[in-house]
Amino acid sequence: METENRKARTLVGGSKEVDATEESMEYWFNRGVSDVEEGEVVRGRVVEVRDSEVLVDIGYKSEGTIAIEEFRHAGSLPKVGEEIEVYLESKEDNEGLIVLSKDKADKIKVWDQIGKAHDSGTPVEGRVAEVVKGGLAVDVGVRAFLPGSQVDLRPVKNLGAMVGQSIRAKVIKLNRRRGNVVLSRRAVLEEEREEKKKHTLSVLAEGMVLTGTVKNLTDYGAFIDLGGIDGLLHVTDMSWGRVGHPSEIFQIGDQVEVVVLHFDRETGRVSLGYKQKSSDPWANVDDRYPMGAKVSGKIVSLTNYGAFVELEPGVEGLVHVSEMSWTRRVRHPSKLVNVGDPVEVMVLEVNKATKRISLGMKQVESDPWATITERYQPGMRVQGKVRNLTDFGAFVELEPGVDGLLHISQMSNRPIATPADILNVGDELTLMVIRVDPNERRIGLSLKELAAVIEEPAQTEGRGRHKGRKRRGGDDYDDEE
Repeated sequence: METENRKARTLVGGSKEVDATEESMEYWFNRGVSDVEEGEVVRGRVVEVRDSEVLVDIGYKSEGTIAIEEFRHAGSLPKVGEEIEVYLESKEDNEGLIVLSKDKADKIKVWDQIGKAHDSGTPVEGRVAEVVKGGLAVDVGVRAFLPGSQVDLRPVKNLGAMVGQSIRAKVIKLNRRRGNVVLSRRAVLEEEREEKKKHTLSVLAEGMVLTGTVKNLTDYGAFIDLGGIDGLLHVTDMSWGRVGHPSEIFQIGDQVEVVVLHFDRETGRVSLGYKQKSSDPWANVDDRYPMGAKVSGKIVSLTNYGAFVELEPGVEGLVHVSEMSWTRRVRHPSKLVNVGDPVEVMVLEVNKATKRISLGMKQVESDPWATITERYQPGMRVQGKVRNLTDFGAFVELEPGVDGLLHISQMSNRPIATPADILNVGDELTLMVIRVDPNERRIGLSLKELAAVIEEPAQTEGRGRHKGRKRRGGDDYDDEE
């Protein structure tokens, strides 16, 4: 009987133990249910990776599944045992499984990060996806809009060149409910520029050499970004030689090493030099180009008063029109030379202080007037061609570069209204030299005197035998008996 009673008590005690176990499981289950709520992001552990889904345990009564495509979108598949963050969409579906999402968890996490970045002013990183109306679409985990005015410090003409680039930008507007995010890359660049400017201003000093970036080109120079502050490199400080436009030397975006010539801390203006990195070619120019030396150069510019000749980069000299030819009256240099022509010149004068060199082209040739008295003496008969007619006479070319003047008073014994009455340009004449002045470079010619010389012996020998009108040496005169 006692044995039976003991058995009965044992059965009762066992029943109590079973009830206690069931109560503890129910408590654990209820606690798990209350700890997680739908619409929250929770941490879970990957239990199994299948072909089409991933099984995740979040500590709930059953595991949840996530489509494997969601992981492939992220770029990699998880490993068994790995802890991940997931979004609890539903605690139980039709099959009794909880419904999880990796994509939504990532989106919520991104939105949280964007919200914090917006509140704190911290830049976010993203990749430019495409050009849209008014600006660019940027992937920062969610699709964001970057207005064209906020892309750079200066207007960007070709927004398409930004596609595919990774950028840093600030969140300037955020509407999580509508899913709108507006970015500003310009705000980040302005902050960076200001930091660089502070650093540059703290170390900037006249005479120092810096490396900068060509930011803009104008007709008068180039603006160089030294790091948050711009300096002007004037066209006259680009080269010791002649520079027509800054684009002949630099292009926008070039990295260039420059010298700080002047810095005004009050206005923030910086004057830069490029040619100052090399020595001034005028420093010892008189040693290389002594007076009387014959040198070669190239015509680089023409003016009404002469031609500029480049002797070497940074050193030019002027050939005045009066120094171009011994014999020709040069009204404009283009009558003799053109830009780009190589020329041989003689150094006439060097002024190192004013950086001027006077050159001569005619001096490299012999002066035909130096020996003019050896070839032409008064009383000589010469041949010439009428080159030009004026109101007072005719210029007759005796040889290349040597002209003589046949004055209207020396054309005939009879009055003549104008030289054109008896002469034409191109007429070949026989004349007499009546005077030679090598200092004034003038030769006087006469038809009248030649006619008198020819006429005198004819009158002596046969006066009265013939009567008529003859033309000699281009003059009309009477021959009477």
